[in-house]
Amino acid sequence: MVREANNAESKADFIHKLKIAQKEVGETIYWIELLRDTMYISEIQFDEISSLSIEVMKMIKSSILTIKNGPK
Repeated sequence: MVREANNAESKADFIHKLKIAQKEVGETIYWIELLRDTMYISEIQFDEISSLSIEVMKMIKSSILTIKNGPK
C-alpha cells in the first residue's frame, strides 16, 4: 500500500492508502504474535520481527501526520 500511495490521485487518496498500510502492519503484528504464542517462532525471532514492524508502523504514522499538518 505504501508503494501504491506513491501513485495516489490526490493528497486525500495518499493519506487513505497510508492508513490502509498502517492497518496492514497492525494485522501483521497480530499474526506475528500468534506465531510466537503457538511457538512456531522463537521469542528472539518474535522480538526482531515485532520490533521492525513497530518501526514501520511509526514511519507510516509519522508520514500521515506530516502530510496532514504540512502546507496546504
